[in-house]
Amino acid sequence: MKLVNLPQDGNKHKCNVEWWYFNGLLQDKSGHRYSFMDCFFSVDNKKVNIPIISKIPKKDFYFAHSILSDLDKQKSYPQINYYAVTSRDSFERPLFFVNYLSFKESVSLKGYCNNLIEEIAPFDYHIKTSDIDLILKSNKAPLLEAGTGFIKLNSKTSYYYSLTDLSITGKITIGKNIIDVTGKGWFDHQWANTKFTNDKWTWFSIQLDNNIEIVCYEYDDFKVKDRQATIIYKDGKQSYTEKVDLIPAGESWKSADSGAIYPMDWQIKLPDKGFDLRVSTLIHEQEMLFGNINYWEGPLRVTGTCHGKKVKGQGFMELVGYPVTKSKLQILENRIWKKISK
Repeated sequence: MKLVNLPQDGNKHKCNVEWWYFNGLLQDKSGHRYSFMDCFFSVDNKKVNIPIISKIPKKDFYFAHSILSDLDKQKSYPQINYYAVTSRDSFERPLFFVNYLSFKESVSLKGYCNNLIEEIAPFDYHIKTSDIDLILKSNKAPLLEAGTGFIKLNSKTSYYYSLTDLSITGKITIGKNIIDVTGKGWFDHQWANTKFTNDKWTWFSIQLDNNIEIVCYEYDDFKVKDRQATIIYKDGKQSYTEKVDLIPAGESWKSADSGAIYPMDWQIKLPDKGFDLRVSTLIHEQEMLFGNINYWEGPLRVTGTCHGKKVKGQGFMELVGYPVTKSKLQILENRIWKKISK
């Protein structure tokens, strides 16, 4: 039974927390490689209680995170936008539309940059920030996590669907360089009536070259570890399993800012579905710091087997709630020093 009604449920809901998330791997005409993540959040500030924004006297609160990475030069350009001011016509169209000015954007004689997420047709998007301007077109029907679009964890429930095969065209901006790019992307949309908790989240989106995509994750509330995976095949058929093994399998990276240690290589096994995959990161320094919330977000190389046959592909990983070893003051000092020394 489907619990998500699309494309209507692509729009904003009355709920505690909701986000629209995009990732992708890109290349320019010379084959130079890049990756990006862009996510817009909507929260009921009276109910969610995120520490960094909970004292702001505003019920409907929006913020955005993004990171653009030059994979060949091993440089990343994160943006944490603490507050997004939305236009009056945002969320007013039949398909999702938000136009916003982020807190970090400054108005100067050159003007400002408007940020945009617009569903230009069902499951096709135009997204724009100060460093990306991309069109993403879906090649498959939406994947409904857990088979219904409604996931049940030990301590939480959430509506959740993905677009797993997006063709990308557009431009990125690095410094003064505007670069034409193409690539392949992923979209997640999730909404829930839940509050902020310091739980641990290990998440993967995987796009295999045989036109199979997988989303899998472990959610750890420190009482129960929920592991789930949903697969969409070349013909659009989908399957779900809770038999998921996520095993750190090699190198880790320690953040100089927070002291958190993030596993960079993993083995992913879905034994009842015939998958045995190895994923490894394409760039290390991808940590995002949002107040006292730290997470790692970045692109992956994928190899392994599907029913015994060799496969390869690409993906993205998100690691949330990995313990920090430095104080809030030390983290702030490190971030200020980074900005000064650039």
